[in-house]
Amino acid sequence: MTTEQHFPLRVTEVSPGGDRVLRVYDTGSAEAGTHGTRDARLPVFWLHGTPMIGTPPTPLFPAAAEQGVRWVSYDRPGYGGSSPVPDRDVASGAADVAAIADALGLDRFGVLGQSGGGPYALACAALLPRRVVGAVSMSGRAPYPADGLDWLAGMRPGSAAELDATLAGRDALAALLAAEDDFDQEMFTPADHAALAGDWKWISTVVDPALEQGLDGLIADALASVRPWGFDPADITAPVLLVHGTADRVMPSGHSEWLARRIGDSAELVLVKDAGHVSVFRGAPDALAWLARLGGQASMS
Repeated sequence: MTTEQHFPLRVTEVSPGGDRVLRVYDTGSAEAGTHGTRDARLPVFWLHGTPMIGTPPTPLFPAAAEQGVRWVSYDRPGYGGSSPVPDRDVASGAADVAAIADALGLDRFGVLGQSGGGPYALACAALLPRRVVGAVSMSGRAPYPADGLDWLAGMRPGSAAELDATLAGRDALAALLAAEDDFDQEMFTPADHAALAGDWKWISTVVDPALEQGLDGLIADALASVRPWGFDPADITAPVLLVHGTADRVMPSGHSEWLARRIGDSAELVLVKDAGHVSVFRGAPDALAWLARLGGQASMS
């Protein structure tokens, strides 16, 4: 199986314990680890948004090749080929990443989470500090509630109702989502729509399969985002890069600004002027370069 850029993409399964299965995607060489062969590229886990399956981001493959990055990713529980986990929290994502890294023989790695994947990148930074060379959160959210943050400020209309339903629980959120007839075009800026009409039309190839399976994965992500995450961002010591568009209507940049203050010295904040929730990806090549630099430093230490 190959992408349109002819990068090898292996799809495998990893069992993190019990009867659970995680579907894993890997652009590493099939020969790595055999006969002394080693893939010298920096593994970077792509932690997908909500709702998506975990196929790594095709539009970023050229930048990954330039920076010497090997993409590894997976379907979060309840999406694609990964078993659902009732009442999972954000911290559980770090345990899944560690299980996949162990199965692939990866000691050190970077993580990059976008949108709903942002909190899971932070979970890896917090809970796997000796293995994570750096964590990138793009367009990510803060915990709920977050002291000193007006959590809904700047969000698109309808966000308050969705938050209320999420806080009310699975049944209320499922009923609200089932009652929403049309996709809200206003959640995206003109720059977002331009990106979605260009390279980032790729997003439909990971959103559509996730939704065709139903709403379970989306609901599990939403519920996990508002219950205790299982770690405090203030405890993160691994390097973190927070990238956010200043015009984001889905998850406003105030969330990353709050996270930068909460994390403190180990966090860097990059605000991409006039970028929205999708057009912020124009900052992704620089984020990969940041991870590659950290990976190079880690290999020399």
